[in-house]
Amino acid sequence: MHRGSRAYSSQTYPDKPIRMIAPYPPGGTSDILARIAGLKLGETWNARIVVGTHPSASGSLGTEIAAESAADGYMMIIGSVAPVVLNPLFYPEIAHQSLRDFTPVSPIGAAPQLVVVNPTVPAKSIKELIALAKSIKDGLNFGSSSVGTLPPLGGEIFQIATDAKMAHISYKGAVLTVLDLIGGRLHVVFSDMPVAFPHIKAGKLRALAVTGSKPFGLTPGIPTAIEAGLPRFVLDNWWGSLVMKGTPQVIVNKINRGLI
Repeated sequence: MHRGSRAYSSQTYPDKPIRMIAPYPPGGTSDILARIAGLKLGETWNARIVVGTHPSASGSLGTEIAAESAADGYMMIIGSVAPVVLNPLFYPEIAHQSLRDFTPVSPIGAAPQLVVVNPTVPAKSIKELIALAKSIKDGLNFGSSSVGTLPPLGGEIFQIATDAKMAHISYKGAVLTVLDLIGGRLHVVFSDMPVAFPHIKAGKLRALAVTGSKPFGLTPGIPTAIEAGLPRFVLDNWWGSLVMKGTPQVIVNKINRGLI
């Protein structure tokens, strides 16, 4: 009886609203991509996709909520490098484990980070930023969306590679970090591209480099960090949809087809 009911629910999926979790604050990359993915699935299936943001340290809260849900496809999460790959390494005490508890469904996007500064910072290149950081006794400060994510790793790698000193200030999300950078309370941010790029186009931020291994098509004229003088400085992020382990494969396949 249970197997028959499971098969029937798989064939009629979705027949009720689907929750999609973005484990970072509203307006961040995960939220933006969740809403794009939700709109696509909603139009394809004529279904209601409810996107919810659950900001916390490194996305752990949203991931935990998803991990405790039923394996029926009615809860999805937008994962990225930090909550899926880095959290289990940095926080082994967390209850959920990506490979054990989740099934990857479909990639949604990928992009390098951007090294951005407030326009009042007297550095128009990576080399000038390094020189500036070394010239200030206490160094520059940089913000990131909490320890254990790509941006603070970028800051640490930058310091190791250049011998420049910087102080790390942690936030609950990239949007808050970029807002403080615009407000002049930070010097530099290693930011997700979708969060920082609109402010670069508006002249509110200055981009010094993109952290991919090669130039990025959406940022013409912005050099890679490697081209700017930082060999092997590569920070790429990716985002994808995941469901609970044990979700019927027919449902996993249907979500995958709906997102590609």
